[in-house]
Amino acid sequence: MKRKMYDDQLIVVTGAAGFIGSGIVRELNEKGFSNLLLVDDIKRSMKWKNLLGKKFVDLIGIDELFPWLEGRADEVEAFIHLGACADTLETNGDYLMETNYHYSKKLVEYAMQHDHRFIYASSAATYGTLDQGFSDDHDTLESLKPINLYAYSKHLFDLWLKNQGLLDKVVGLKYFNIFGPNEEHKGRMASMVWHLTHQIQTVGKVRLFRSSQPKKYQDGDQCRDFFYVKDAAKMTCSFLENDLNGIYNAGSGKAHTWNQLAKAIFRALSKKEHIEYIPMPEDLIDQYQNYTKADMSKYKNTLKENKLLESPITSLDTAVEDYVKNYILCDERW
Repeated sequence: MKRKMYDDQLIVVTGAAGFIGSGIVRELNEKGFSNLLLVDDIKRSMKWKNLLGKKFVDLIGIDELFPWLEGRADEVEAFIHLGACADTLETNGDYLMETNYHYSKKLVEYAMQHDHRFIYASSAATYGTLDQGFSDDHDTLESLKPINLYAYSKHLFDLWLKNQGLLDKVVGLKYFNIFGPNEEHKGRMASMVWHLTHQIQTVGKVRLFRSSQPKKYQDGDQCRDFFYVKDAAKMTCSFLENDLNGIYNAGSGKAHTWNQLAKAIFRALSKKEHIEYIPMPEDLIDQYQNYTKADMSKYKNTLKENKLLESPITSLDTAVEDYVKNYILCDERW
């Protein structure tokens, strides 16, 4: 079962100048595809640097997409929809609903009307503060309890697709803690690998939050599923080559502690370990995830059932070393 990627039809990538989006453009270019319509708003950000050296047909703004699509359905083969407000601290609910929910509904309706492949970014943030499980079973969607507006806007779209009977016609990816090149423009929302690397370079040490559940987790032993952006791009693009549908977790399937991450960064920088633990802000305690690990069993089993190969996952140490040495220290993009 393999889906053809047509050389003479366009793959539309929204959020294409962003972190994961620009990585997907790079991955598609490396697969030999330049028939890409990129959709993003650059504004005053430095996101434009993420597109240097990339090959594509055109770059248009988010508000220009629907006017551009009028009368051009036959020119499009697929949508990879990553465009969204990804700031978990955003408090403007109307903006989040319009950007992450209503715009997505309008786009998928267009894609379904014209029988286009539709792949979109959900988020592991929709799971809330669950301490275990993180199952991407469609039957569990209604039980999830997002803990911020960003996650809620993503969750609403997942639920809307289910209620419309569309989950078996699209692909939704619940990205876990993605890190890697092309995220510098994200500022405070950049990964902790980026922040801790600069912290070590500036003050010679790493500051991690003390545990809010000391009986369960030691300081710095809170866990995350860290997933390298190069692996995330490969996984995302693989759905253009098959006919699989549904919501899938997108992670490494492994849980690493903040201590392990920090030590990997010190090794990549060839510096002596120096970790300091600081109190967690009171307003963050109730929203803090002490443990995340993607349950990848559904994805793996589906690949096996359909005789499809899974791309290898880069180890945390290898990914951190590659990112730190070849991108952060050199101020390079991927």
